[in-house]
Amino acid sequence: MYFATLEGLRRFNIPHKFNFVSIISLYAQWIRDGRLKVDPSWNTEGLKFTVQDPCKLVRQGLGDPVAEDLRFVVKKVAGEENFVEIWPNCSNNYCCGGGGGALQSGFVENRRKYGKFKFDQFAAAGADVVITPCHNCHTQIMDICEFYGGGWKTTHLWNWIVKALVRE
Repeated sequence: MYFATLEGLRRFNIPHKFNFVSIISLYAQWIRDGRLKVDPSWNTEGLKFTVQDPCKLVRQGLGDPVAEDLRFVVKKVAGEENFVEIWPNCSNNYCCGGGGGALQSGFVENRRKYGKFKFDQFAAAGADVVITPCHNCHTQIMDICEFYGGGWKTTHLWNWIVKALVRE
């Protein structure tokens, strides 16, 4: 929905008086401003985290700035030393294969076959947790992890923000 709204504003040159930003960029801004206080010390097991750069949000939407905000937040929440980068990344990252109706199309074998590129990318990174800000990516990455026998947990970013929140 984020990309559809953004693209509608762009394509039809709809006048608006608001800034259109991702919640990820807001999380990053709030952490930088000290309004959202997080502490990675909860991660006593040294869980390793990586991220999926969604096509519509990063490659076709807001570009590398939102991808960098995502990485900033993950590093602040889980510990910079616990972030594992995948390659390629940001605007050059691979599509997971779950978007564009692929999850709903019924062509599970094709979706999983395409998703093998993404599975191999995450398997090579060796992270314990893959954070996916997109619902389609979340479902696809969880599915290919299970189907191909990956060892990571697929989650949304807010789960880890909650763990890291500083309660004053």
